[in-house]
Amino acid sequence: MGVGADCGFYEFKRQLTYKCEWYSSELVIADRYYPSSQICSNCGHQQKMPLHLRNYECSECSFEADRDFNAAVNLKNYVNQ
Repeated sequence: MGVGADCGFYEFKRQLTYKCEWYSSELVIADRYYPSSQICSNCGHQQKMPLHLRNYECSECSFEADRDFNAAVNLKNYVNQ
């Protein structure tokens, strides 16, 4: 990731922080290495997920979902950990 990309994310985070303070909201930032797309949002099992696979299929509970939807649910639940 180049310097330009870092500045873009810095500005995005700064704006989010500002807006959250303005609206008395809490900004939660997941750890950079949190494996949101590798965790089953149904049972919590973690498995490797190559980037070319777009559908999450849990080897433990057989849950299936779009990779991005599964990751979004995990990030939503990250707040409550």
